[in-house]
Amino acid sequence: MSTLLLTQPKTSAHITPQGHAECPERLVAVEQALADTRFNNLKREVAQSADLALGELVHSPRVLKTLQSIRPAEGIGEIDGDTFVSPGSLDVAATALGASMRALEAVAMGEVDNAFCAIRPPGHHAEIDRSMGFCLLNTVAITARLAQQMYGAERVAIIDFDVHHGNGTQDIFKNDPNIFYASSHQMPLFPGTGKLDETGVGNICNAPLSADGDGEPMREAYLGRVFPALNNFSPDFILISAGFDAHRLDPLANLNWSDTDYAWLTGKIMDIADKQCANRIVSLLEGGYNLTGLAGGVTNHVTMLEKGSL
Repeated sequence: MSTLLLTQPKTSAHITPQGHAECPERLVAVEQALADTRFNNLKREVAQSADLALGELVHSPRVLKTLQSIRPAEGIGEIDGDTFVSPGSLDVAATALGASMRALEAVAMGEVDNAFCAIRPPGHHAEIDRSMGFCLLNTVAITARLAQQMYGAERVAIIDFDVHHGNGTQDIFKNDPNIFYASSHQMPLFPGTGKLDETGVGNICNAPLSADGDGEPMREAYLGRVFPALNNFSPDFILISAGFDAHRLDPLANLNWSDTDYAWLTGKIMDIADKQCANRIVSLLEGGYNLTGLAGGVTNHVTMLEKGSL
Protein backbone atom coordinates (compact mmCIF):
# COMPACT_ATOMS: atom_id res chain seq x y z
CA MET A 1 0.00 0.00 0.00
CA SER A 2 1.10 3.57 -0.69
CA THR A 3 0.11 6.10 1.97
CA LEU A 4 0.21 9.89 1.86
CA LEU A 5 0.80 11.85 5.07
CA LEU A 6 -0.50 15.42 5.08
CA THR A 7 0.81 17.78 7.77
CA GLN A 8 -0.07 21.37 8.60
CA PRO A 9 2.17 24.43 8.56
CA LYS A 10 2.03 26.80 11.54
CA THR A 11 -0.55 24.72 13.39
CA SER A 12 0.44 26.46 16.63
CA ALA A 13 -1.31 29.60 15.35
CA HIS A 14 -4.57 28.07 16.64
CA ILE A 15 -4.17 29.01 20.29
CA THR A 16 -6.24 27.58 23.10
CA PRO A 17 -6.08 28.56 26.79
CA GLN A 18 -3.21 27.24 28.87
CA GLY A 19 -3.93 23.71 30.03
CA HIS A 20 -6.53 23.08 27.32
CA ALA A 21 -6.50 19.50 26.08
CA GLU A 22 -6.62 20.47 22.39
CA CYS A 23 -3.18 22.03 22.13
CA PRO A 24 -0.46 22.39 19.48
CA GLU A 25 1.71 19.83 21.25
CA ARG A 26 -0.67 17.15 20.00
CA LEU A 27 0.58 17.49 16.44
CA VAL A 28 4.18 17.72 17.59
CA ALA A 29 3.73 14.30 19.22
CA VAL A 30 2.14 12.88 16.05
CA GLU A 31 4.82 14.25 13.75
CA GLN A 32 7.61 13.00 16.01
CA ALA A 33 6.07 9.52 16.05
CA LEU A 34 5.76 9.46 12.26
CA ALA A 35 9.35 10.66 11.82
CA ASP A 36 10.53 7.20 12.89
CA THR A 37 12.50 5.32 10.23
CA ARG A 38 9.76 2.69 9.98
CA PHE A 39 7.74 5.34 8.11
CA ASN A 40 10.41 6.17 5.55
CA ASN A 41 8.14 4.99 2.74
CA LEU A 42 5.37 7.43 3.56
CA LYS A 43 4.74 10.03 0.90
CA ARG A 44 4.75 13.37 2.68
CA GLU A 45 3.23 16.74 1.82
CA VAL A 46 2.57 19.93 3.69
CA ALA A 47 -1.02 21.10 3.35
CA GLN A 48 -2.00 24.22 1.46
CA SER A 49 -4.87 26.47 2.50
CA ALA A 50 -8.38 25.82 1.22
CA ASP A 51 -11.29 28.23 0.90
CA LEU A 52 -13.29 28.08 4.13
CA ALA A 53 -16.39 29.08 2.18
CA LEU A 54 -16.52 25.40 1.25
CA GLY A 55 -17.83 24.95 4.78
CA GLU A 56 -21.22 25.98 3.39
CA LEU A 57 -21.42 22.58 1.71
CA VAL A 58 -22.43 21.27 5.13
CA HIS A 59 -22.83 24.27 7.45
CA SER A 60 -25.22 27.20 7.45
CA PRO A 61 -23.56 30.53 6.52
CA ARG A 62 -23.87 31.68 10.12
CA VAL A 63 -21.13 29.26 11.26
CA LEU A 64 -18.29 30.92 9.36
CA LYS A 65 -19.72 34.38 10.01
CA THR A 66 -19.78 33.65 13.74
CA LEU A 67 -16.19 32.42 13.68
CA GLN A 68 -15.10 35.53 11.82
CA SER A 69 -16.95 37.83 14.20
CA ILE A 70 -15.62 36.15 17.35
CA ARG A 71 -12.03 35.89 16.12
CA PRO A 72 -10.09 38.57 18.05
CA ALA A 73 -7.31 40.80 16.79
CA GLU A 74 -5.30 39.49 19.74
CA GLY A 75 -5.87 37.11 22.59
CA ILE A 76 -8.47 34.35 22.54
CA GLY A 77 -12.18 34.55 21.72
CA GLU A 78 -14.63 32.07 23.25
CA ILE A 79 -17.38 30.23 21.39
CA ASP A 80 -18.29 28.13 24.41
CA GLY A 81 -16.53 26.83 27.50
CA ASP A 82 -14.57 24.30 25.42
CA THR A 83 -14.15 25.98 22.05
CA PHE A 84 -11.92 28.96 21.28
CA VAL A 85 -10.77 31.13 18.40
CA SER A 86 -7.48 33.00 18.25
CA PRO A 87 -6.24 35.39 15.54
CA GLY A 88 -4.70 32.54 13.52
CA SER A 89 -7.36 29.88 14.10
CA LEU A 90 -9.16 30.25 10.78
CA ASP A 91 -5.85 30.05 8.91
CA VAL A 92 -5.16 26.76 10.67
CA ALA A 93 -8.68 25.52 9.92
CA ALA A 94 -8.07 26.40 6.26
CA THR A 95 -4.95 24.23 6.12
CA ALA A 96 -6.81 21.38 7.86
CA LEU A 97 -9.38 21.53 5.09
CA GLY A 98 -6.62 21.89 2.51
CA ALA A 99 -5.01 18.72 3.86
CA SER A 100 -8.22 16.75 3.56
CA MET A 101 -8.85 18.05 0.04
CA ARG A 102 -5.37 17.11 -1.13
CA ALA A 103 -5.68 13.69 0.52
CA LEU A 104 -9.03 13.18 -1.20
CA GLU A 105 -7.58 14.17 -4.57
CA ALA A 106 -4.53 11.91 -4.23
CA VAL A 107 -6.61 8.87 -3.30
CA ALA A 108 -9.42 9.52 -5.79
CA MET A 109 -6.97 10.00 -8.65
CA GLY A 110 -4.98 6.88 -7.77
CA GLU A 111 -1.76 8.65 -6.80
CA VAL A 112 -1.79 6.70 -3.52
CA ASP A 113 -3.97 4.02 -1.98
CA ASN A 114 -4.86 5.93 1.16
CA ALA A 115 -3.96 9.01 3.19
CA PHE A 116 -3.71 10.23 6.77
CA CYS A 117 -4.15 13.90 7.68
CA ALA A 118 -2.35 14.99 10.86
CA ILE A 119 -4.49 18.07 11.45
CA ARG A 120 -6.10 20.22 14.10
CA PRO A 121 -8.51 21.46 15.28
CA PRO A 122 -10.78 18.40 15.21
CA GLY A 123 -14.13 18.75 13.46
CA HIS A 124 -16.69 16.04 14.13
CA HIS A 125 -18.63 17.95 16.81
CA ALA A 126 -19.35 20.96 14.55
CA GLU A 127 -23.04 20.83 13.65
CA ILE A 128 -24.99 22.40 10.79
CA ASP A 129 -25.56 25.61 12.75
CA ARG A 130 -22.78 25.81 15.33
CA SER A 131 -19.16 25.17 16.22
CA MET A 132 -18.64 23.30 19.50
CA GLY A 133 -16.60 20.70 21.36
CA PHE A 134 -13.12 21.99 20.32
CA CYS A 135 -14.36 21.95 16.68
CA LEU A 136 -14.70 24.95 14.38
CA LEU A 137 -15.72 23.37 11.05
CA ASN A 138 -16.62 19.77 10.32
CA THR A 139 -13.72 18.87 8.05
CA VAL A 140 -14.68 15.23 7.52
CA ALA A 141 -18.23 16.21 6.54
CA ILE A 142 -16.99 18.77 4.03
CA THR A 143 -14.64 16.14 2.63
CA ALA A 144 -17.51 13.68 2.19
CA ARG A 145 -19.46 16.23 0.15
CA LEU A 146 -16.39 17.00 -1.95
CA ALA A 147 -15.89 13.29 -2.63
CA GLN A 148 -19.38 13.23 -4.09
CA GLN A 149 -19.24 16.50 -6.00
CA MET A 150 -15.68 16.42 -7.31
CA TYR A 151 -14.89 12.72 -7.71
CA GLY A 152 -18.21 11.01 -8.37
CA ALA A 153 -18.39 8.99 -5.17
CA GLU A 154 -22.11 8.37 -4.89
CA ARG A 155 -21.98 6.58 -1.54
CA VAL A 156 -19.50 7.77 1.10
CA ALA A 157 -19.00 6.08 4.45
CA ILE A 158 -17.58 7.81 7.53
CA ILE A 159 -16.24 5.61 10.33
CA ASP A 160 -15.67 7.51 13.58
CA PHE A 161 -13.74 5.78 16.36
CA ASP A 162 -13.15 8.87 18.48
CA VAL A 163 -14.23 8.20 22.07
CA HIS A 164 -16.78 11.03 21.82
CA HIS A 165 -19.79 10.73 19.53
CA GLY A 166 -19.57 12.84 16.40
CA ASN A 167 -22.84 14.68 16.95
CA GLY A 168 -21.94 17.19 14.25
CA THR A 169 -21.39 14.63 11.54
CA GLN A 170 -24.61 12.85 12.50
CA ASP A 171 -26.51 16.15 12.52
CA ILE A 172 -25.28 17.04 9.05
CA PHE A 173 -26.03 13.69 7.39
CA LYS A 174 -28.93 12.25 9.39
CA ASN A 175 -31.32 12.69 6.44
CA ASP A 176 -28.93 11.71 3.64
CA PRO A 177 -29.16 8.06 2.55
CA ASN A 178 -26.00 8.40 0.44
CA ILE A 179 -23.75 9.13 3.43
CA PHE A 180 -23.26 6.35 5.98
CA TYR A 181 -22.07 7.40 9.41
CA ALA A 182 -20.94 4.89 12.04
CA SER A 183 -19.56 5.81 15.44
CA SER A 184 -18.18 3.87 18.38
CA HIS A 185 -18.03 6.01 21.52
CA GLN A 186 -18.20 5.89 25.27
CA MET A 187 -21.68 6.48 26.67
CA PRO A 188 -22.62 8.34 28.77
CA LEU A 189 -20.08 11.01 27.83
CA PHE A 190 -19.98 14.37 26.07
CA PRO A 191 -21.88 15.34 23.94
CA GLY A 192 -24.66 12.97 25.05
CA THR A 193 -25.76 11.86 21.59
CA GLY A 194 -25.16 8.56 19.80
CA LYS A 195 -27.79 6.24 21.20
CA LEU A 196 -28.60 2.97 19.45
CA ASP A 197 -31.98 4.26 18.29
CA GLU A 198 -30.47 7.28 16.51
CA THR A 199 -30.51 5.78 13.03
CA GLY A 200 -31.25 8.71 10.70
CA VAL A 201 -32.88 7.38 7.54
CA GLY A 202 -31.19 4.04 8.06
CA ASN A 203 -27.76 5.55 7.35
CA ILE A 204 -26.63 6.10 10.96
CA CYS A 205 -25.07 3.27 12.95
CA ASN A 206 -24.13 4.05 16.54
CA ALA A 207 -22.23 1.62 18.76
CA PRO A 208 -22.13 3.06 22.28
CA LEU A 209 -19.61 1.47 24.65
CA SER A 210 -19.68 1.36 28.44
CA ALA A 211 -16.97 3.01 30.50
CA ASP A 212 -14.02 0.88 31.64
CA GLY A 213 -14.29 -1.53 28.71
CA ASP A 214 -11.19 -2.53 26.79
CA GLY A 215 -10.69 -3.59 23.20
CA GLU A 216 -12.88 -6.68 23.45
CA PRO A 217 -16.26 -4.86 23.61
CA MET A 218 -15.03 -2.65 20.77
CA ARG A 219 -14.29 -5.70 18.61
CA GLU A 220 -17.71 -7.14 19.38
CA ALA A 221 -19.43 -3.86 18.46
CA TYR A 222 -17.63 -3.56 15.14
CA LEU A 223 -17.91 -7.21 14.13
CA GLY A 224 -21.53 -7.53 15.21
CA ARG A 225 -22.94 -4.12 14.34
CA VAL A 226 -20.78 -1.63 12.46
CA PHE A 227 -19.05 -3.80 9.85
CA PRO A 228 -22.20 -5.63 8.70
CA ALA A 229 -23.92 -2.26 8.22
CA LEU A 230 -20.88 -0.84 6.41
CA ASN A 231 -20.73 -3.82 4.05
CA ASN A 232 -24.45 -3.55 3.40
CA PHE A 233 -24.03 0.13 2.50
CA SER A 234 -21.35 -0.77 -0.08
CA PRO A 235 -19.43 2.53 -0.09
CA ASP A 236 -17.52 4.05 -2.99
CA PHE A 237 -15.19 5.81 -0.56
CA ILE A 238 -14.38 5.49 3.16
CA LEU A 239 -13.45 8.41 5.38
CA ILE A 240 -12.23 7.89 8.94
CA SER A 241 -12.68 10.28 11.85
CA ALA A 242 -9.60 8.97 13.61
CA GLY A 243 -9.76 9.93 17.26
CA PHE A 244 -7.32 8.32 19.68
CA ASP A 245 -8.96 9.34 22.95
CA ALA A 246 -10.38 5.88 23.64
CA HIS A 247 -6.77 5.02 24.58
CA ARG A 248 -6.31 3.78 28.13
CA LEU A 249 -4.04 6.77 28.91
CA ASP A 250 -6.43 9.48 27.73
CA PRO A 251 -7.64 11.89 30.43
CA LEU A 252 -10.99 12.80 28.88
CA ALA A 253 -12.67 9.38 28.86
CA ASN A 254 -12.67 5.95 30.46
CA LEU A 255 -12.19 3.38 27.75
CA ASN A 256 -9.05 1.28 27.86
CA TRP A 257 -8.04 0.64 24.29
CA SER A 258 -4.43 -0.28 23.62
CA ASP A 259 -2.18 0.76 20.76
CA THR A 260 -2.81 -2.59 19.07
CA ASP A 261 -6.58 -2.12 19.23
CA TYR A 262 -6.14 0.72 16.75
CA ALA A 263 -4.11 -1.58 14.50
CA TRP A 264 -6.86 -4.23 14.60
CA LEU A 265 -9.62 -1.75 13.86
CA THR A 266 -7.71 -0.07 11.03
CA GLY A 267 -6.89 -3.43 9.47
CA LYS A 268 -10.52 -4.54 9.54
CA ILE A 269 -11.65 -1.28 7.92
CA MET A 270 -9.02 -1.81 5.25
CA ASP A 271 -10.24 -5.34 4.58
CA ILE A 272 -13.68 -3.89 3.83
CA ALA A 273 -12.20 -1.07 1.74
CA ASP A 274 -10.35 -3.65 -0.34
CA LYS A 275 -13.57 -5.45 -1.17
CA GLN A 276 -15.92 -2.48 -1.46
CA CYS A 277 -14.09 0.58 -2.76
CA ALA A 278 -10.70 -0.30 -4.23
CA ASN A 279 -8.93 0.59 -0.97
CA ARG A 280 -9.96 4.26 -1.12
CA ILE A 281 -9.54 5.58 2.43
CA VAL A 282 -8.84 9.07 3.75
CA SER A 283 -8.28 9.32 7.50
CA LEU A 284 -8.47 12.60 9.42
CA LEU A 285 -7.18 13.11 12.94
CA GLU A 286 -9.86 14.01 15.46
CA GLY A 287 -9.23 13.66 19.23
CA GLY A 288 -6.50 12.17 21.39
CA TYR A 289 -5.28 14.15 24.39
CA ASN A 290 -2.62 12.12 26.12
CA LEU A 291 0.49 12.64 24.02
CA THR A 292 1.88 9.15 24.57
CA GLY A 293 -1.45 7.49 23.86
CA LEU A 294 -2.01 9.68 20.81
CA ALA A 295 1.43 8.87 19.38
CA GLY A 296 0.98 5.14 20.01
CA GLY A 297 -2.46 5.03 18.46
CA VAL A 298 -1.40 7.01 15.40
CA THR A 299 1.70 4.86 14.95
CA ASN A 300 -0.40 1.70 14.81
CA HIS A 301 -3.08 3.30 12.63
CA VAL A 302 -0.62 4.53 10.01
CA THR A 303 1.38 1.29 10.14
CA MET A 304 -1.78 -0.58 9.13
CA LEU A 305 -2.64 1.95 6.41
CA GLU A 306 0.78 1.18 4.89
CA LYS A 307 0.58 -2.56 5.50
CA GLY A 308 -2.83 -3.06 3.95
CA SER A 309 -4.61 -5.54 6.22
CA LEU A 310 -4.17 -7.71 9.29
